[in-house]
Amino acid sequence: MERRVRRGRLTFDVRDEGSGPPVLLLHGFPQDSTSWRHVVPRLRAAGLRTITMDQRGYSPGARPAPRAAYRLEFLVADVLAVLDAAGVDRAHVVGHDWGGGAAWVAGSRHPDRVASLTVVSTPHPAALTAALLRSDQALRSSYMAFFQLPGLPERVLRRRLEQMLVSAGLPPEQARHYQERMREPGAARGALNWYRGVPLSREGAGRVRVPTTYVWGEEDPYLGRRAAELTRDYVHADYELVVLPRGHWLPELSPEAVADAVLSRVASAA
Repeated sequence: MERRVRRGRLTFDVRDEGSGPPVLLLHGFPQDSTSWRHVVPRLRAAGLRTITMDQRGYSPGARPAPRAAYRLEFLVADVLAVLDAAGVDRAHVVGHDWGGGAAWVAGSRHPDRVASLTVVSTPHPAALTAALLRSDQALRSSYMAFFQLPGLPERVLRRRLEQMLVSAGLPPEQARHYQERMREPGAARGALNWYRGVPLSREGAGRVRVPTTYVWGEEDPYLGRRAAELTRDYVHADYELVVLPRGHWLPELSPEAVADAVLSRVASAA
């Protein structure tokens, strides 16, 4: 079932399907909820209710222009608003890339709403920070400095995103879809503002005390091994690291393995 969820002046596009224990799936940059299209059927076949949303900056009705509107606490409040609208007190939360960043904050700051975490690609933010000083992570993350520039990154996304994603391993059809979305009014700025809002955030990820699985692709060009290994230091609950022989775009390229990790985590948390 497709629905629109209002939070203040913003309206989010949400798809709520199936019945059973609820799983909320949060997409990354520069994707949207269709990144889960091969994962969701596997979760539903196992008897889970799946809730996917186009997040702030991606839903056409939720693209505020100021970067301050993308502080982490606001992004997590969007997640909680979607759970409230769905009548869900507590959900298993799954996040990839920037959706994983929001998931880490939600899991650490709102454990009463998060039954378990499955985070894909993105290490715990504190582990990522630590790895900047102890590995090649600073080089891997150097593109983030470019994203802080005004105007130019938007033009690059609108003109060259498809080519960039295909060269990074995404199937052309999916890359083309994301390119079209980035050409919609306000979409490129909204997506980039996830990076620009971090320095303004007042609430980040703390230590996590809910059962957690971290799924990492050992060929990920953006997120290296050191941050993946350090992530366990920030989870004070049952924890598993799943390493896949793939790159960054795991929901699209390894949906079976991602679904298996989610199902295993949901079962163990239950």
